Parts: sequence; C-alpha cells; structure tokens
Amino acid sequence: MKKQRTVINQWYRNKLITQLSTKLYANSVDENNSVENSIVKMKKIIFFWKELLATFWFVPTIIIGLAVLLSISLVSLDNTVNIPQEGWIRFFLVNSSDSARSILATISGAMIGVAGTVFSVTLVALTLASSQFGPRLIKNFMYVRLNQIVLGSYIATYLYCLLVLNAIKDGNGYTFIPSISILVSILATIANIILLIIFIHQIATSIQADNVISDISDLISKQVEILFPEKMGDELDKKKSFDQNTVISSYKKHTAIKSPRSGYLRYINSETILTIITSNESLFELKHRPGSFLVKGGEIGVLHSNKDWDEETTEELLEQFVFGKTKTSQQDLEFSIHQMVEIAVRALSPGVNDPYTAIASIDNLTATVSYLAAAKFPSKYRADENGKLRVIADVLDFEGVLDVAFNQIRQFSKGSTAVIIRLIESLTTILHFTKTEHQKKAVIRHAEMILRLGKETIVEKNDFSDLEKRAAPLLKK
Repeated sequence: MKKQRTVINQWYRNKLITQLSTKLYANSVDENNSVENSIVKMKKIIFFWKELLATFWFVPTIIIGLAVLLSISLVSLDNTVNIPQEGWIRFFLVNSSDSARSILATISGAMIGVAGTVFSVTLVALTLASSQFGPRLIKNFMYVRLNQIVLGSYIATYLYCLLVLNAIKDGNGYTFIPSISILVSILATIANIILLIIFIHQIATSIQADNVISDISDLISKQVEILFPEKMGDELDKKKSFDQNTVISSYKKHTAIKSPRSGYLRYINSETILTIITSNESLFELKHRPGSFLVKGGEIGVLHSNKDWDEETTEELLEQFVFGKTKTSQQDLEFSIHQMVEIAVRALSPGVNDPYTAIASIDNLTATVSYLAAAKFPSKYRADENGKLRVIADVLDFEGVLDVAFNQIRQFSKGSTAVIIRLIESLTTILHFTKTEHQKKAVIRHAEMILRLGKETIVEKNDFSDLEKRAAPLLKK
C-alpha cells in the first residue's frame, strides 16, 4: 500500500514538474518573441529618426521651441525673484524699461538680419557645391549639424527677444523689467557672434574639394563598418548551400508581389519579412535591394507558397518596404560610393579637367574597397531556425562594389594618363587585401580593361611603358 502511494505521489510530482516546465518554456518563448519584435520595431524607428535628423528644418525647429520655453520660464523667474541692484551685479542688470526695450529691439533686429545673411551664405555654398561636385551632394551640406544649429540659434534668439520685449510693463503704477531674461539675451548674442565666426570658417573650408572628398570618405567608412561589421577568417565559412531551383519547384503557387508605389527602395525590414514568411511556410524571392527604383505595379519579388495568402498578410509584407523620392545611404552602400565617383567623373570632364581631384577620389575609394575585400558579405540565402530556406535576397558582393567604384571613372579617364596609372596602382593595393580567387579575378579583370584603355588612348610610348610595368604584378597573379 505504501509502495503504491509512493508511486502515485511520484507520478503527480513528475506531472507537476512537466506542466511547470512546459509553462516556463512557453513563457520564455513568448518573452523572446516579444524582445525580437521590440528590436525589429526599434530598428525601423531608428531608420525614421535618422531620416528626420537629416532634414534641414528639424534641429532649428527644436532650438526655436526650446527658446520659447526658456523665455516663458525666465520671465516667470523674473516675476518671482527680485534681485537687488547692489554690488558688481548692478552693472549687468537693466533697471530702466527704456533701456530694456532698446537692448532687446537692437538684439532682435540684428539677429534676424544675420539669420538672413546666414541663409544667403548657405545658399551660395550649396550653389557652388552643386555646380562643382554635383547636385546630389547638396544633401551632405544640409546634413552638417553646425549649419542647422547656427540658423536655428539666430532665429531662436530673435523670437526669444520678441517674447521678453512683450513682457516689459511700464505704466499705470506698475513696472516690470525681466532683468534675468535680458541678461540671458545678451549672453545668447555673444554666443551667436562666436557661432557666426565658426560658421564662416566652416563654410569656407567645406566647399574645398579635398575636404568634400574626405567627408564623403568618412561617411562611407562609417557606413561600411555598420553594414559589414564582420571580417573573414583565414578560411571561408562553409555555409549551407541550397539548390535554388529545386527548393522553388517544391512549392505549388508562385505569386508576384507588386510595388505599391513608384520610388526608390530605401529600407527593407529583413527580420520581420523572415518572420512573416516563416510563419506562413513560404519562400520569398526578393528581386531588388535598397537603392533600386521601382515603378508602381512593378515586381518587388516572387512569393512561393503552397496556399494563397490573404490580403491582410500580403499588406503586412509590403509594409516592411520603405519607399521615397530620393535615395538614402542607410542601407544603400552604392549610393555613397556613387557620390565619390560623381566627383571624380566631374573632375575628368573637359569643362573642369582636374585630374588631382579625380586621383584624390580614387585614393579614398581604394581604402573603402580594400576594407571590403576582407569583409564578410551577407549570403543571398536566409533560412529559418530549422535551416529551411525562406528568403532569397538580392545582395551586393565584392565584384559589384568594384564595378560601382571604378567602371565610370575608367570610362571617363580616357586621355588622362595620370588617372589611368593611378587606377592601376589602386588595383594593385586592393589585390593585396583580397582573400578569395573570385575577388582576385575581379581585380585582374579591371586591370585588363584599364590596360586596354591605356593602349588605345595613351600616345606617349614611355607613359604606356610605365603603365605596363605597374600592371605587370597584377597580370602575373
């Protein structure tokens, strides 16, 4: 009897442990899913936040809003606190309503006048940058935080002075002079004068070709480190390979997913797409990557499934793609490289004929491509936790980066011996950083194209002989 009771107790205990373990596991899975969903949503919020910060109006608007709040707070403080006009502080506080109005009117008039000057200088700089480096680089000048802060601070000071000026009261036996608020306006004016000097210096240096190239190179370097953080080891990772055609043919239905609007593909929420596809036991073949231009009704990709998707799920999938009128560099490395290439191509045009700017662009592109030669590019295949293929993506590879960086420069360098020679030198540098035979072949292919160009366009025999000597180590590989 005791043995039977012990067995029953043990059975109940095991059952209780099993139920408790199952519940804990379910809770942990739910927690993990909620954490993953929060991370995905946060990434999308960060994307839109960066886009907002890139606008020219956002930071000035924030500064103006803070100035309004500051004026209200300080006027309230002046109304509450009565500072005695004694000691050294009496030299800095205004005790006459006429003097207070005169100071605030002078500051407000000066600030709005300088704000107009700042705006005009910014437009002139943008015009020069547009004509010299290309209209797509205007965004880079608008991204400069100092330009936004200067414009916002001058307008904010103007608005602050108007609000404080309106608070001054003198009549009907009541006098109110916001001394602290006026002192703050004087300090803000001094700060704005210093800002103006810094702004003029920044504008003068920002439109210099070397500085423009350096700024774009820094932008590309940061973007490359974000998009390609991992480095390859001595041996390539042996990833699971998929027979793409066999996997696709295993699905019964093949549905084209159409673009909901025309524009550039700016952002793809890849984690959520993988989750949606996995939960519906399907395969999504993505035909485009960020930076591609799609026409409304054009094919984004092909959905392979065994059953028809409902309209709500399809809409949820389409919401993971962000479109815009212009390109953005957040997920599109080619866009940033194109900016550098555009500077080089414009420098090589007959109207400019500035090979030194082109060479500086080539040098900075060489540094970027050399880094990418050792970087681990993402696979086009995305699998779920069970290793089943779910997404076939359109990804950028090393050969594609090399083509984007050097094809147009080579095509426009016809007749420019110095640029052609520098292209060969750059490829020699990049070759030292390559890790795979595929990368080496891509570099050698470009070297052969440049050598053919030199043979056709370089007239001087000694110059062509110099080019052949520099190309020899490449072609021997």
